Amino acid sequence: MNVIWVVLALAALGTGMGAAIASRFVTYRTSSSSVETPDLNPNNSVTQSRNSPSFCQYNALDSVTASLYQVRAINAIANDPLPTLSNLSNVINADLVASFNPAPFPQISDRARAAKVPIIMYHDITATKDVEWDVTPDDLEKHFQALQDGGYTPITMDRLVSHLRTGAQLPEKPVLLTFDDNYIGQYKYAFPLLKKYNYPAVWSVHTRFVGTAGQKPKATWDQLREMQKSGLITIASHTVNHLNMKNLSNAELEREVLESKKTLEKELGITIDYFTYPEGDFTERAKDKVKDAGYKAALSMSLDPRQERSANESDDLLAIMRFGQSRFSDVIEQASSGTSASQVSLLPTVSNGSINFTTPVEKKKVTVDGLSLTLVYGGRAVTAHADKRAQVAEILAMTPNAIAAVDGGFFSLERIDGNTMIGPVMSQFSSNAGVFNVGNKGENPLLNGRPLVLISPTAIKFIPFNAVKHNSLEAVKAELPDVTDAFVAAGWLVRDGKPQSAESFGKLYGFDASRDRAFWGIDRSGRPVIGVTMEMIDSVGLGKILAKAGLQDVVMLDSGASAALAYRGKSVMAYEPRPVPHIVALLPPDPAPVESAEKPNCPVSLNRF
Repeated sequence: MNVIWVVLALAALGTGMGAAIASRFVTYRTSSSSVETPDLNPNNSVTQSRNSPSFCQYNALDSVTASLYQVRAINAIANDPLPTLSNLSNVINADLVASFNPAPFPQISDRARAAKVPIIMYHDITATKDVEWDVTPDDLEKHFQALQDGGYTPITMDRLVSHLRTGAQLPEKPVLLTFDDNYIGQYKYAFPLLKKYNYPAVWSVHTRFVGTAGQKPKATWDQLREMQKSGLITIASHTVNHLNMKNLSNAELEREVLESKKTLEKELGITIDYFTYPEGDFTERAKDKVKDAGYKAALSMSLDPRQERSANESDDLLAIMRFGQSRFSDVIEQASSGTSASQVSLLPTVSNGSINFTTPVEKKKVTVDGLSLTLVYGGRAVTAHADKRAQVAEILAMTPNAIAAVDGGFFSLERIDGNTMIGPVMSQFSSNAGVFNVGNKGENPLLNGRPLVLISPTAIKFIPFNAVKHNSLEAVKAELPDVTDAFVAAGWLVRDGKPQSAESFGKLYGFDASRDRAFWGIDRSGRPVIGVTMEMIDSVGLGKILAKAGLQDVVMLDSGASAALAYRGKSVMAYEPRPVPHIVALLPPDPAPVESAEKPNCPVSLNRF
């Protein structure tokens, strides 16, 4: 227990000091200068008046205020350490616990099955392609640039194998790059690009052919030493003679597996832990010889694209599957580090109201009980209410600094371009920023008991809506004094960590139908989470899955054709959703904003979408 308190103290001290220093450079102020805000109509533009609130802008002069917020945060940690400990557990618990619980070799840990790591297999890199599976340097750089632009992280073979054995955490979009057969073109073209992008890769070498010439010359031992010493290249054995292992006797198998390992270790002065099957073919006898030789893992492949799959879907560590480079654009899309549902928690969960707006925004594609989900975690939650309906990605683009957004609450269908919401609504990003719209007083009683969503710079609350009680800004401020955003959601999917029953949805139309569904809430560490289902499901079933995925409190937003999520300017949906007027968005984690004399939380006017 003393160790935990030491970790907590160091974390609190480091966070407080670092944030206080950073706040000297990054805080908010309200600008009174005019800002030209583009209309969704490309032929029009709207300029905000000099007297209206403008975008929140950075101002180092307000750093003292931000520092005071950091002091408050440290005091909160001292008084109630569980939220911080729980958040730390998200970072270290899975790896800590997993390291003591590896799967029996060569099995893949169940904790690793939720992730998807595509392994890309390259052969020769040549200025002019000799065969169809050759790749030009220009095309290879396009691949590397796509990885960089898409936020993918090439990982080392060591890290992949550690993950597969234990379920240890990975970056958000992990991939593994591999190069077979030690062609000189790989040294000449691929190695410089790997250094340029700082990407690690696996080099599979058949020892008999090192340094040979011919139509397809191979890299020399000196060149292999240079690449290995760079720290980017993991050398793997690819046998001695590159023979198909299905056709070899036991004695031949032993020679190909053992002699290649010994030769590589002698020439390079390192331990060779990994093996690559020539042509991807192997038998159980071959796997046994690889295991007996002391290899920690072996890479395979298939000439049938239907058999290709991610590393986590492989049979075991001695038959790790890969994708041919021709499928690069398709397969990197599946890269995912998995879901928090697979993590092991050492600490209590955080209850509703203990919110953490300090973590980075990250997107994950996960599958839980067969249902595919796209989730975006972290940052600071806000809402935006546009003047007319538009795609979520378009409203996201009009919300300053927003990284991701999901369609918000229910809206009236009276006019196709209308923005009238069902129930009360207030958004800090709106042409009526900070104004509480009470909704239709005759309709509001029908919403009683549904979640009233309240958001402030420091808290999130989901409370049962009461049409009589929650009928003014003063009334919702009584629930959350510094409230900046409010709306009524469809119903609770998860409440206090428990999935909700069919009875909890009352007379909500279609709650039991299979539909695409959008939702948002907080996870067990207090991070905001927005998400959509990538397949249709009923509300009760979705709640059960989200509870398994580690979410603490979740409310359902609009469903069916309106369900939509956009991330970094792009929709993640496979269809074009119905335009909506309202979104829940995630902003980057920032120091707490300074309240202005005009309106709290430096609201932004979204004039005339």
